[in-house]
This record gives sequence, structure tokens and C-alpha cells, in this order.
Amino acid sequence: MKTLRFLLTALVLGAALAASATTARAESLHAVLLTASPEKGPTDPRLASWEVTLKRVLRFNSYTYQGSDTGTINAGSRESLMIGQGHELFVEAGSSPLSVRIRWTAAGRTFMSTGLVLRPGIPAVLGGPSTGDAPGEVYAVILVVR
Repeated sequence: MKTLRFLLTALVLGAALAASATTARAESLHAVLLTASPEKGPTDPRLASWEVTLKRVLRFNSYTYQGSDTGTINAGSRESLMIGQGHELFVEAGSSPLSVRIRWTAAGRTFMSTGLVLRPGIPAVLGGPSTGDAPGEVYAVILVVR
């Protein structure tokens, strides 16, 4: 009987430790700020690996790299990414580093506040506000967990 109680206790503790080790895993975040334009033109070569996804999701004709930043996030932690042109992403992880709340700001304005469940290697694309520079041109963000 004592052996069975010991085995059950060891099993429960082992499962708890395995679960905490999984949620304690740190994830690397990479965020890219870009502009999307309805004008025909080449896509910036730094965005080439995401061009098909950008065209499928945003449906613009050309994309230009504006800046990027990387960070690390754990379950329950927060990270701030300065992604260029004065834009900043505030990322807050939930019980998993892949379940996040995102707040996208620039010049004291919040452009977006949303929740996402990220998948490693799969880009999340956020469409943003007009750049004010050219008709129809907007900002967008790619967020990837590596």
C-alpha cells in the first residue's frame, strides 16, 4: 500500500514538473514592420520569405521593409519590441508563451490591441493604419515565433 501511494505521488509530481517545464519554455519573437502599397512594384528582398503570405493576407502589390526587432518571451512575461519608425509592440504572454496579447503603438497612439495564439515558424500578419505618405499605403507587422 505504501509503495502504491509512493508511486502515485511520484507520478503526480512528475506530471506537474513536466507541465511546468513546458510552460516555462522561452520563445524567441521576431517582429518586422513593413509598408504595403497598392502600387505595382518590387517587394523588398528582406521580405521575400513572407511575400506569398503577405499577398494572400493583405492583398497589396508591393511591400517595403521598415524595421524589425527581436525578443524573448516566457509564460506570464512581457516584452517590448521597437520595430522601427517609432512603432512599438508590447507583447504579454498568458499561461503559454505562444498565447499573447499584442498592443501596437506609435507617437502615443494605439493602433491595435488584440490577442493571438502563435505557432512556431508560422507568421502572424497584422494590418495597420495608413502611412499618410502615399494613397492606399498602410503599415503592417509580421510576428514570428522561432
